[in-house]
Amino acid sequence: MKKETLLEIILGTIGGLVFAVGMCMCLIPEWDLFASGVVVAVLGFIILLCIIPVYRKNHPKKEHTPINWGIVFTWIIGIIGALVMGFGMSKVMIETPSKTDFLIGIIAGIVGLLVCVLNYPIYSYLKSNKNEKNIK
Repeated sequence: MKKETLLEIILGTIGGLVFAVGMCMCLIPEWDLFASGVVVAVLGFIILLCIIPVYRKNHPKKEHTPINWGIVFTWIIGIIGALVMGFGMSKVMIETPSKTDFLIGIIAGIVGLLVCVLNYPIYSYLKSNKNEKNIK
Protein backbone atom coordinates (compact mmCIF):
# COMPACT_ATOMS: atom_id res chain seq x y z
CA MET A 1 0.00 0.00 0.00
CA LYS A 2 1.30 3.41 -0.92
CA LYS A 3 1.98 5.97 1.76
CA GLU A 4 -0.45 8.38 0.08
CA THR A 5 -3.24 5.81 0.04
CA LEU A 6 -2.74 5.20 3.75
CA LEU A 7 -2.88 8.96 4.29
CA GLU A 8 -6.20 9.11 2.41
CA ILE A 9 -7.61 6.33 4.59
CA ILE A 10 -6.43 7.95 7.82
CA LEU A 11 -7.74 11.40 6.84
CA GLY A 12 -11.07 9.91 5.77
CA THR A 13 -11.49 7.96 8.99
CA ILE A 14 -10.52 10.79 11.33
CA GLY A 15 -12.45 13.40 9.35
CA GLY A 16 -15.56 11.22 9.18
CA LEU A 17 -15.48 10.49 12.91
CA VAL A 18 -14.92 14.13 13.88
CA PHE A 19 -17.69 15.24 11.52
CA ALA A 20 -20.09 12.60 12.91
CA VAL A 21 -19.36 13.59 16.52
CA GLY A 22 -19.95 17.23 15.63
CA MET A 23 -23.27 16.37 14.01
CA CYS A 24 -24.29 14.39 17.10
CA MET A 25 -23.36 17.36 19.28
CA CYS A 26 -25.58 19.58 17.14
CA LEU A 27 -28.56 17.27 16.79
CA ILE A 28 -28.95 15.72 20.24
CA PRO A 29 -30.76 18.36 22.31
CA GLU A 30 -30.00 16.70 25.65
CA TRP A 31 -26.29 17.41 25.16
CA ASP A 32 -26.92 21.16 24.74
CA LEU A 33 -23.73 21.55 22.67
CA PHE A 34 -25.02 23.09 19.45
CA ALA A 35 -22.44 25.89 19.05
CA SER A 36 -19.43 23.73 19.84
CA GLY A 37 -20.93 20.95 17.69
CA VAL A 38 -20.95 23.25 14.68
CA VAL A 39 -17.27 24.01 15.27
CA VAL A 40 -16.38 20.31 15.58
CA ALA A 41 -18.41 19.41 12.47
CA VAL A 42 -16.73 22.15 10.42
CA LEU A 43 -13.33 20.93 11.63
CA GLY A 44 -14.22 17.39 10.53
CA PHE A 45 -15.35 18.70 7.15
CA ILE A 46 -12.06 20.57 6.72
CA ILE A 47 -10.15 17.37 7.52
CA LEU A 48 -12.23 15.57 4.88
CA LEU A 49 -11.46 18.33 2.36
CA CYS A 50 -7.73 17.73 2.95
CA ILE A 51 -8.14 14.42 1.11
CA ILE A 52 -8.74 16.19 -2.22
CA PRO A 53 -5.17 17.44 -2.88
CA VAL A 54 -3.70 14.13 -1.74
CA TYR A 55 -6.04 12.23 -4.06
CA ARG A 56 -5.43 14.50 -7.05
CA LYS A 57 -1.67 14.21 -6.67
CA ASN A 58 -1.70 10.41 -6.77
CA HIS A 59 -4.51 9.62 -9.20
CA PRO A 60 -4.06 10.86 -12.75
CA LYS A 61 -7.02 12.19 -14.68
CA LYS A 62 -8.94 9.55 -16.57
CA GLU A 63 -10.22 9.85 -20.09
CA HIS A 64 -13.82 10.86 -20.48
CA THR A 65 -15.88 7.85 -21.41
CA PRO A 66 -19.55 7.65 -22.34
CA ILE A 67 -21.96 7.49 -19.41
CA ASN A 68 -22.72 3.96 -18.28
CA TRP A 69 -26.46 4.24 -17.78
CA GLY A 70 -26.59 0.81 -16.14
CA ILE A 71 -24.48 2.09 -13.25
CA VAL A 72 -26.52 5.31 -13.03
CA PHE A 73 -29.74 3.28 -12.89
CA THR A 74 -28.21 0.97 -10.27
CA TRP A 75 -27.26 3.94 -8.08
CA ILE A 76 -30.76 5.38 -8.35
CA ILE A 77 -32.32 2.05 -7.38
CA GLY A 78 -29.91 1.71 -4.45
CA ILE A 79 -30.67 5.20 -3.16
CA ILE A 80 -34.41 4.61 -3.41
CA GLY A 81 -34.07 1.28 -1.59
CA ALA A 82 -31.99 2.86 1.18
CA LEU A 83 -34.49 5.69 1.60
CA VAL A 84 -37.45 3.29 1.79
CA MET A 85 -35.60 1.12 4.31
CA GLY A 86 -34.69 4.22 6.35
CA PHE A 87 -38.32 5.33 6.31
CA GLY A 88 -39.34 1.94 7.66
CA MET A 89 -36.70 2.07 10.37
CA SER A 90 -37.81 5.54 11.45
CA LYS A 91 -41.46 4.42 11.68
CA VAL A 92 -40.46 1.53 13.96
CA MET A 93 -38.01 3.47 16.11
CA ILE A 94 -40.24 6.33 17.20
CA GLU A 95 -40.75 6.64 20.95
CA THR A 96 -44.09 4.82 21.20
CA PRO A 97 -45.08 3.39 17.82
CA SER A 98 -48.67 2.39 17.29
CA LYS A 99 -49.42 -1.00 15.81
CA THR A 100 -50.03 0.54 12.38
CA ASP A 101 -46.76 2.50 12.52
CA PHE A 102 -44.92 -0.64 13.54
CA LEU A 103 -46.51 -2.69 10.77
CA ILE A 104 -45.93 -0.02 8.11
CA GLY A 105 -42.33 0.36 9.29
CA ILE A 106 -41.57 -3.35 9.13
CA ILE A 107 -43.16 -3.72 5.69
CA ALA A 108 -41.35 -0.63 4.33
CA GLY A 109 -38.05 -1.82 5.81
CA ILE A 110 -38.40 -5.25 4.21
CA VAL A 111 -39.37 -3.73 0.84
CA GLY A 112 -36.40 -1.34 0.98
CA LEU A 113 -34.06 -4.16 1.93
CA LEU A 114 -35.34 -6.29 -0.96
CA VAL A 115 -34.82 -3.41 -3.38
CA CYS A 116 -31.22 -3.06 -2.16
CA VAL A 117 -30.59 -6.80 -2.35
CA LEU A 118 -32.08 -7.12 -5.83
CA ASN A 119 -30.06 -4.17 -7.09
CA TYR A 120 -27.04 -6.26 -8.13
CA PRO A 121 -29.03 -8.87 -10.08
CA ILE A 122 -30.78 -6.02 -11.91
CA TYR A 123 -27.41 -4.51 -12.80
CA SER A 124 -26.06 -7.90 -13.92
CA TYR A 125 -29.12 -8.35 -16.14
CA LEU A 126 -28.69 -4.90 -17.70
CA LYS A 127 -24.99 -5.53 -18.23
CA SER A 128 -25.56 -8.92 -19.89
CA ASN A 129 -28.21 -7.45 -22.21
CA LYS A 130 -25.84 -4.66 -23.18
CA ASN A 131 -23.10 -7.18 -23.99
CA GLU A 132 -25.52 -9.28 -26.05
CA LYS A 133 -26.56 -6.23 -28.08
CA ASN A 134 -22.88 -5.38 -28.74
CA ILE A 135 -22.19 -8.93 -29.97
CA LYS A 136 -25.03 -8.92 -32.53
